[in-house]
Amino acid sequence: MGTAHKEEQFDLRRMATEFCHDEYADYIAYKRLVSIEFNKERKKKLEVIAKTEHDHFDFWKKYSFPFKPSLKSILYSYFLMLLRLIFGVTFAIKLLERGEEKAVERYRTALDLMQTEEDKKAVERIIQDELEHERYFVSQLDEVIVKYMSALVLGLADAIIEITGTHAGTLGTTNSTIITGAVGLVVGISAAISMASASYLQTKHETGKSPTIAALITGSGYILAVALMSLPYFILNNILLAFVISIAISILLVMIFTFQGSVYTNSSFIVDFLQTVGLVLGVALLAYFLGDILSATLGIRGLIK
Repeated sequence: MGTAHKEEQFDLRRMATEFCHDEYADYIAYKRLVSIEFNKERKKKLEVIAKTEHDHFDFWKKYSFPFKPSLKSILYSYFLMLLRLIFGVTFAIKLLERGEEKAVERYRTALDLMQTEEDKKAVERIIQDELEHERYFVSQLDEVIVKYMSALVLGLADAIIEITGTHAGTLGTTNSTIITGAVGLVVGISAAISMASASYLQTKHETGKSPTIAALITGSGYILAVALMSLPYFILNNILLAFVISIAISILLVMIFTFQGSVYTNSSFIVDFLQTVGLVLGVALLAYFLGDILSATLGIRGLIK
């Protein structure tokens, strides 16, 4: 009986030490987010979440082995600051919250090892915080970037697929990098105006959103993707190398917006990323063969150098 009790206490201390590191890492991350938050209301809500995380840390600390903050926790907090500046505070918090369900299951395991009823109730409150309290505050963090996320993704995704196809199709008709880049820009800017107009008309029927802002975000995302993907053709003279770099840029953009989307929706990043990349490469291959066939049939390559 004594041996079993010692093993239980060792398991509790081991788990409590892990919980300490997790809660401390979250606490430090939230404190970093508070330090760079300019919106007063959001700052207050983040301070509440940070205090909750610190309270959890204090509780587990009394059961843990001697605690020493890890370098990983500190570096992760700065990494979250960078992501917050790029993607917004809601994204950073959603990323912090990923895996909370697994943490709750581990807390429930530790619940059976608590020595007093008071500590059992404390763990139950911690579990309740993880399930409801923090999510409530996250739901209050209203951001423009979240509200118009669909408009931004629409612009980026459509631009990546369309301009990749345009460049690949042009690749089958000319060896000129300047012509290929210029065609991509003309098609891209025209399509950006079209997509922005469609986004404006669609958002007019949605409550709580500005059609003008939605159109600007959709168009800006489209033009940004077009400019980045066309840039290699104006810098390099080798059209194949320019095409490869342009494809690499498109894959990087796909990785960024699919990662962001997977965090917001708790979906699989790998699955979404591979599906989108497969679509982009498939369109590029199809467009290249189509351009090559038309070039051979109509004698375009002989006209355009």
